[in-house]
This record gives sequence, structure tokens and C-alpha cells, in this order.
Amino acid sequence: MNLIIGIITVVAGTFGGYMLEGGHIEVLAKAAPLEIVIMGGTAAGGFIVANPSIVIKRTGKAMGLLLKKPKYSKESYIELLCMMYQVFKLAKTKGLLALEQHIENPNDSSLLAPFPGFLANHHAVDFFCDYLRLVTLGADKPYELEALMDEELDVHHNEDNGIVNAIQNIADGMPAIGIVAAVLGVIHTMGSITEPPEVLGRLIGGALVGTFMGVWTAYGAIGPMANSIKAILEAEAKYIQCLKVGMIAHLQGFAPSISVEYARKALLSEVRPSFIEVEEATGALPAPGA
Repeated sequence: MNLIIGIITVVAGTFGGYMLEGGHIEVLAKAAPLEIVIMGGTAAGGFIVANPSIVIKRTGKAMGLLLKKPKYSKESYIELLCMMYQVFKLAKTKGLLALEQHIENPNDSSLLAPFPGFLANHHAVDFFCDYLRLVTLGADKPYELEALMDEELDVHHNEDNGIVNAIQNIADGMPAIGIVAAVLGVIHTMGSITEPPEVLGRLIGGALVGTFMGVWTAYGAIGPMANSIKAILEAEAKYIQCLKVGMIAHLQGFAPSISVEYARKALLSEVRPSFIEVEEATGALPAPGA
């Protein structure tokens, strides 16, 4: 929704102001399609050359995030915290071996079944179950596991940065690509130098559309999209960060309610449930394994 509102605002502000000052919209309308072909083709080719196939695929998927609602809300995190509470409580009351059946087949787990939002996040499920599996195998030193988790999170962070950088590089290059399109327009104009002034004026105006579109798309669309995707990916990373903090607190021997409180503190303020909300939600849960 923000993407659509933002684009409408940019277009309305730019072209509305241009028309109010008496600009000839037909010059833009005639030149824009050809400029889009030149600039779009150049930008697309440079993007393909500059990035490996995996980054290109991930960038395409990331662009789709701009059209979706925020993936995580306060309710999503209440569910996540309740899930951790149930797992940690089962581990405390029945031992780590009681977790094996649930982490080996999480989609068939009666313990995790009440938390469909968590189960739908395959990355989060793999992260949580992989480290619980290590714990059941005897790797229970909190600081060693935290270092390993940080290493894995750094890998994902670098992969996300690759997507953002790829889009930002396009934004950074668009003004220069616009100049290339403008120069081609000038070359075309010079080939028509014998035409009357009114024809030359339109040709020169059309040539300058390339410079306009390069700067306009860079700062009015592509650059803001890169920043928006970066914010979305950082918000998604917080979901995994919440799992990490909760697990480390559990491994340090804290009670489930304290471990969950540690995890709650790692959340962004706009989606962080209050202590009372979490306490009420966990208090309403059935006994794990019941």
C-alpha cells in the first residue's frame, strides 16, 4: 500500500506541477517510451552483468515484498513467544529428549501445531529446530552456540545486503544512464539541424527527457524501493533474532517466562507486545504435551 501511495504522490507531484506551469505534456509522452527502452535495457543489462544468478532471483522475490502487507505484527510475535514458552517449559519439565520428536518432524508436532504462523516460516523453523537438535546432542554451551548463531545470521544479513545493494546500484546509475539517453537524443537532433525552430525545439526537449527520467526514477522510485526493501528484510531478521535471544536465555538456565521476556525485549517497539500481553497469552496455554 505504501508503494502505491508513494508512486501516485511522486507522479502527481511531478507531472501535476509541470502541467500547472504550462509544460507541454505531449513532448514527454512522445519521448518517454523510447527513453524507457534505452534506459531500461541499459539498466537491465548492467544489472545482469553485475550480479550472480542467485542475487537476481532473490531480488525479484524481494520486489514482491513491496506489494505485500508487513509479514509480522504484534500478534505474530505473541504467537512466537508462546511457542518458545511451550518448548522451553516442556524441556524444563520433561527433559531435552522430550523435544526430539517435535524438532525432527515439526510439521507433524502436536506441540508446534497450535502455532501455524511459526510453522509457515520455513527459515525460522529450520533455525529453531537445528539449534535445539544441537542442544539435544550435547552442544549446550550458550556462548559457543551464540557465536554460531551470530555467524549464521551474518550470512543471511550479507545475502539480504546483496539484494539491497543490487537495487541501490541501479538507482545510483540511473542519472548517468539518463545522460546517455539524452546524448543519443542530441545526436538525433543534430541530424535534423535543418529543420525549423519549432521542430528542433521539440527534438531538443525530447532529448532532455532522458536526463529528467534518469534523475527522477533514481530518486523518486528505485532508491526509495531499495530503502523500503532494506527495512522489510531487517524487520524479518528480527523474527530470527527473537528466536536466538530466547534460546540463549533458555540455555543459560532461566525459567521459560524469563527466557521469553528476554526474547520480547529484542523486538522492534512497533510490534513488541507488552509484558502483560505476553503473560496473559502464555498463562492461557495448556500444559505442553497435554
